[in-house]
Amino acid sequence: MSRELVFLKLGGSLITDKSQPHSARLDVLDRLAKEIAAAISKERDLQIVLGHGSGSFGHFPANKYKTRQGVNTAEEWDGFVEVWREAADLNHLVLEALANSKLPALAFPPSALVITRNGRVVNWNLDPLLQALDKHLLPVIYGDVVFDAELGGTILSTEDLFSHLVNHLRPTRLLLAGIEPGVWADFPHNTSLLPEITPESLSQVENGLRGSSATDVTGGMAEKVRQVLSLVKAFHGLNGSIFSGEIPGNVQRALLGEPIGTIIHI
Repeated sequence: MSRELVFLKLGGSLITDKSQPHSARLDVLDRLAKEIAAAISKERDLQIVLGHGSGSFGHFPANKYKTRQGVNTAEEWDGFVEVWREAADLNHLVLEALANSKLPALAFPPSALVITRNGRVVNWNLDPLLQALDKHLLPVIYGDVVFDAELGGTILSTEDLFSHLVNHLRPTRLLLAGIEPGVWADFPHNTSLLPEITPESLSQVENGLRGSSATDVTGGMAEKVRQVLSLVKAFHGLNGSIFSGEIPGNVQRALLGEPIGTIIHI
């Protein structure tokens, strides 16, 4: 693609209150949508695939039913549907905020499009998503349940989805906006922020990495760092950034290329 392609995730901790079930931060969603729109208006060559977490919508029932580990019993399938419903509810609110900022956002629900085997994508027709990018629309994906050939069902995080898409779309930047200013070397004490992480430095800091302080069935910060770093190592020219979307203007600045938060690179 001739235009620059950026993957942006709005973390579940940023757009919901993860300590309270089903609690969207609508004011934050509204601000983030405006920042995305402002970045696109300033940089016409910018393309975005937008992802978002499920936060306090999907993670509570997912934790209750252990959906990510597999789905087999009737009760677990009821849980599968409950997680799907919660994820879809939050996605509707995200799309509403984007529409209010005049962004041509179009959802691509993984539950309707993706088949996995042991949690790895084996079937995903990307032609509709590619068409959306070609027509200058804003594709939106999100953490969701999917059918799995071995596990019955499971959950894919936005990072899981990005990991598959990177190989096919080849973005230049992978931006993860959450509530933390970056990656802490000493979580949960949070006194030392890492300006960068490279393959060489990971072994020195990974003991300080932890999962998440709230309910998160997809691995928390430690897993995010490992996924982004593996992608940066695999795809030349890709850089990652983990930063705070709580600070007004940060998402816009990151989209426009300003280095913010913890930079992950080779």
